[in-house]
Amino acid sequence: MAPEPENIGHCDACGVDFRYAIYHNGFNASSYGYCDSCGRTLILSAWSEAAKRIPLKIYQPIEDKIMPLLKSCPCGGRFSNAAKPRCPSCHSELSAEAATVYIERNAPGTVGGWRWQRSWDGIYCIDIGGRAVYDWWDEEKPGGNDAARL
Repeated sequence: MAPEPENIGHCDACGVDFRYAIYHNGFNASSYGYCDSCGRTLILSAWSEAAKRIPLKIYQPIEDKIMPLLKSCPCGGRFSNAAKPRCPSCHSELSAEAATVYIERNAPGTVGGWRWQRSWDGIYCIDIGGRAVYDWWDEEKPGGNDAARL
């Protein structure tokens, strides 16, 4: 069996090419956010134990009330629903509109009519360079009093 082709994107700010993966949060029953500093992707599964204890809305960016329940990004930044993916080299925010070129070029569904959502806050999210973190809950909070107040 042949390996899947690698999805390669491009930073318009510095010209660097990078690997990426697109996630359909409807298929994954998840919500997502991005780090406000490095642009790393956060994916929260509705099936995680922590998510079962709080009202996690899925198929969309994380809600404001979820953000305090998360650990800091490994870079020290915070995950947010307002942050955008960033170039792994220069850390410039990536344009969802500009990403349409490489996302649609690489997506097999484009031949059948699929089109990119052209935003970072729809049902799809993007992981730049395989750096996503999953179910990144602050273990002190989802089971504690903070989650009960949600």
